[in-house]
Amino acid sequence: MSMRASDEDRQRIVAALERHTGAGRLTLDEFAQRVGLASAARTLEELAAVVSDLPAETPEEKQRRELLLVFAVALITLVLLGVALALR
Repeated sequence: MSMRASDEDRQRIVAALERHTGAGRLTLDEFAQRVGLASAARTLEELAAVVSDLPAETPEEKQRRELLLVFAVALITLVLLGVALALR
């Protein structure tokens, strides 16, 4: 018997589908269909089947994504700091 999937597991698969769609591996129709399958998945096995034909994220892709996140947080921090200083 397969383990039950959590909402976090489903969200992780949807995020992966978004990345693959952005990379051109999936069409928007395929993306929508797979998001529906991921949302309806009850087990981790069902979730794994949704992305089984897609490549796993490489360490370089993961590092790039994390770096973009750091830059985004830094930019937001600078904008908020600028707004706070302007209001003073």
